[in-house]
Amino acid sequence: MTILGLTGSIGMGKSTVAAMFAAEGVPVFDADAAVHRLQGPGGRLVAAIAAAFPGTTGAEGVYRPALAAAVLGDDAAMKRLEAIVHPAVAGERAAFLAAHADAPLVVFDVPLLFETGGDRHVDAVAVVSAAPEVQRARTLARPGMTAAKFDAILARQLPDADKRARATYVIATDVPLERTRAAVRHVIACMAPPAG
Repeated sequence: MTILGLTGSIGMGKSTVAAMFAAEGVPVFDADAAVHRLQGPGGRLVAAIAAAFPGTTGAEGVYRPALAAAVLGDDAAMKRLEAIVHPAVAGERAAFLAAHADAPLVVFDVPLLFETGGDRHVDAVAVVSAAPEVQRARTLARPGMTAAKFDAILARQLPDADKRARATYVIATDVPLERTRAAVRHVIACMAPPAG
């Protein structure tokens, strides 16, 4: 099995590209979706997060805006949260690998792949990228997003140029969709050539 790490800064179109890999039949482990499950109603991290960050949880699990307000810009708080979340996500990832042990190629969709050292655990990295003005416009169009929040998120992420420099593949999303899809198919052909 070959593992491709898929990453990209906020607003770059990573979810769209991950969906393209899935549409081509490549199993995709979505780290963000795993976090949402773990922090959602009845999620196994809710109690630990409630204890570490009082007032950030309720009947629906973790209230993400309150948790973001509690940790953004506070390195110590962020480290406490990561110490709760990262081991649980690692367990979910191991279960995913076991479930797809026969797949020739799988994708780990991880927003902070380089920042967390996750690139050490994959065979290659594809970085999803777009021009800064496209990224900013996409992100600020999201519900509840502000310029200050966008800047705080960006400050935690490795700059796009650095990610592209470390990438095995760069997949552009500020081009027509079919060009992005062709780039995805090219990566698959390189990493999981057809048998025979």
